[in-house]
Amino acid sequence: MTERRRVLITNDDGIHAAGLRWLARAALAAGFEVVVAAPDYEASGSSAALTAVYRDRRLAVTPADLGTDLPVEAFAVQASPGYVVMLAAIGTFGRPPDLVLSGINRGANTGHVVLHSGTVGAALTAANHGIPAMAVSLDALPGEDAAESLTEYFRAADGDWLHWATASEIACRCLSIVDKLPPETVLNVNVPNRALDALAGLRQARLAPFGHVQMAVAEAGEGYVRTTVERATNRLAPDTDTALLANGYATVTVITAVREVPSPLDLDDAMPSRCGEPRAEGGEAPGGR
Repeated sequence: MTERRRVLITNDDGIHAAGLRWLARAALAAGFEVVVAAPDYEASGSSAALTAVYRDRRLAVTPADLGTDLPVEAFAVQASPGYVVMLAAIGTFGRPPDLVLSGINRGANTGHVVLHSGTVGAALTAANHGIPAMAVSLDALPGEDAAESLTEYFRAADGDWLHWATASEIACRCLSIVDKLPPETVLNVNVPNRALDALAGLRQARLAPFGHVQMAVAEAGEGYVRTTVERATNRLAPDTDTALLANGYATVTVITAVREVPSPLDLDDAMPSRCGEPRAEGGEAPGGR
């Protein structure tokens, strides 16, 4: 009998976030064996950081109850999302996963600033360990007014105005794409905050130069600074993820884990002399023959 594929569900919004439960439901509906493990605290913006709280050389890994509609193993971990994925890869939560799903994040993760996302960072950590991965985010702002800080933005309360079911359905439909990705890549999925039948469609997108929100200095004084976070208004190419998302499209973008770039370098040019010691004319180091 063939074992069911095992999937790890994690996030950066914490073990009790609504989006985590919706993503677990999508994985269960797709027939996976599901295990859930996520930080026991808000870890948004943590990228792929490997941070954890050890006491007496022990890391707290506590069983979590996700409710009667999700009869799956779940663990709250005092660690960042990337660290949780590494723990899963070495068998901390049972058999290592065949797939990692991260999200559903409250707030889009678009543009080059996905570098800072804990949601995307967890998926990239999985890819770096040879595990296929997908990050899923719902484009939701806490309101029309600018948030006072990134922390306030990411901690906005869940509510009926968030279309988790739409993001869950899109995630389920995108699962078949993940297996076809090149090695060490991640599928980054962003979904507009609207009903499924109100989506403009599903489009592959390239990363925008920046994300869907931007931070600005609102006030600065002696010994302090106050920032705001608001939706970006910069003009974007229409095929970018930020632009398509704003126009009602769910987007998918293939991004890479850390890898070197083939770029031949002339190292001879760096070696003849010590740093700060000028080269003699003709390229010979001072004192050379």
